[in-house]
Parts: sequence; structure tokens; C-alpha cells
Amino acid sequence: MSSPLPAPFVARLRMLIPPAHWDHVWRSFHEPRLSCFRVNTLKTCPEQVHAELQRMGIAWHTWPDKMDALFVAPEDRSRVLDSALYAAGLLYSQSLASQLCARMLAAQPGERVLDMCAAPGGKTLQLACMMQATGELLANEAVRKRFFKLKGVLAAQGVEHFVRTSLADGRVLWRRHGASFDRVLVDAPCSTEARFHADRPASFRYWSPRKIKEMRHKQKGLLRSGLRCVKPGGTLIYATCSFAPEENELVVFDALKHFAGEVTLAPIALAGVKCMPGLAQWQERAFPEELRRCCRILPDEWTEGLFIACFKKRS
Repeated sequence: MSSPLPAPFVARLRMLIPPAHWDHVWRSFHEPRLSCFRVNTLKTCPEQVHAELQRMGIAWHTWPDKMDALFVAPEDRSRVLDSALYAAGLLYSQSLASQLCARMLAAQPGERVLDMCAAPGGKTLQLACMMQATGELLANEAVRKRFFKLKGVLAAQGVEHFVRTSLADGRVLWRRHGASFDRVLVDAPCSTEARFHADRPASFRYWSPRKIKEMRHKQKGLLRSGLRCVKPGGTLIYATCSFAPEENELVVFDALKHFAGEVTLAPIALAGVKCMPGLAQWQERAFPEELRRCCRILPDEWTEGLFIACFKKRS
């Protein structure tokens, strides 16, 4: 299939994706994906949302073992966005990959949690629901424009009274807070390769190997800061929507070396999505076996791609 996607990106992708998964991954860049939403369980319950969608004549699907996630056909997306449900903050548009990433953090009521790169706010909202709006949730964003968009989303969804916000470079947060959080989410800025689509040239217009290198430098600093912010015994999730090993395995490997003896990787198990473990090697560079505990969600008609690593800080 001919494609407008950058040829160097396609060549790298072929090196990454096992042949058994190539066809559905390749199609995901060229075909429409189901639109995914998440129910704001601080305001309503999935059953009430389902009933209202049924009244509107909109067909929906849920995800196994995750009733707050629902999918509608692409042609129904605008109807949901224009609905009273969405205007009232009962639903939020959020990809399944994003929802599974926040779910892996497993935030609990009463804990102290940091969302280090929080804008536009979908994962922050989900964490607030998981915490039942108890404890302390800090949402940080480094870019001023995105920071105010984050605040607007939190207000629209009715959690601005619970979520604290800060406008700061995540790489220096450890100096302010020290090792004081039970859980930290680092959904790092990246080259956004998993969001490329052939019908949207703007989605890949600025991609280049140089951008990957620039992102990796920032990601290493964010992950190191995040690990310094986690309490002994705490958990950190590192995630990107990039396929590039330079932004994923190499960043995780750097953190393991830098915090040798202090942190370890926990295995990740996700049901219902196509996954592959972290790479054993990339371009003749071998990685330790521990990196196989990372997880790559492979894109299909249900979800975007995502890389996830789960760090545990030793007690």
C-alpha cells in the first residue's frame, strides 16, 4: 500500500513490529478508529450514560473489565461531543491507550499522586476518579498555553476543587517535593508517532530522527525527576505515544542504570489489547532482560499505540 507517511518512519516501524502484527498495525495508520470516551464516575455511573446514549439512538461498546470506557462509531463522535452528556462533564474524550496507562498507576483513595506532564488533562481526570477525589493529586504542566487548557478541562469536569495544579518544568519538581508521592505518572512529551495518520499530514509533518533525539534528552530528565519524587515503596508509570526505542527502552535503561539498586521494573499485564514486550535489542544494541517487562500496546481499530514501563522504588 502506498502511503504519505515518512519513508524513514515506515522503515523503522518495520524493524519494530513482528510480522504477525504488521497488517493490523499498518491498517491503523490508514483507516478510521472507533472513538473512545470515558465516563466521569465522580458525576455519574456508566449505566446512566449507556441509557442516555441508547435514548439518543447512538450504538456503543464497552471494554472488558473497564465499564467506564465506551466506544462509538467515528460518524457518531460529533453527536456525542455536542450532547448534553458531554456539556455536563459526564463524558470525556480519551483514547483507550491513555485510559489503560492511567489505570496501570492504580492510584488509591487517600494517596498523594503526581501527574507530571498533565495537559490536556484526561489522565488527571481519570486519576481523580480512581482516587474518589480524596487524598492529594498534583497536576503539573510545563507549557503555559497547555497549562491553562488543563485548568479549563478540570473545571469543566468538576474536579478543580480537588486537583492542585502547577506550571513548572517537570525536571525540577523533585527539588520542590522530594520523595513525597505514593505514585507518579510521567506521560512524557514525545514524537507522537502513535498518533500519525495518513489522512492527517499535520500529524507527521514535523517528524524526524532529530526530533526523536531531542525528545529523548527531555524524557531522561523527566523520568529521573519523577523517580526522585516517588516515596520508597512507591510506583511510577513512564509512558509515551511513540514507537521509537530511543524514547522508550533507551530512556528506561538510562533510569535503571542511574538508580541502580533503588528501582526495579514490574511486569505489565493488559487484557484485551494486542501487546508485545519491551525490545531485547535495537540496532545491534542489546538491553538487559528486565526491559522485557515493559509493554507496547499495538494500534488497531480500538486503540492507539503506547509504550508503558512500571517502576517500583525499593523500600
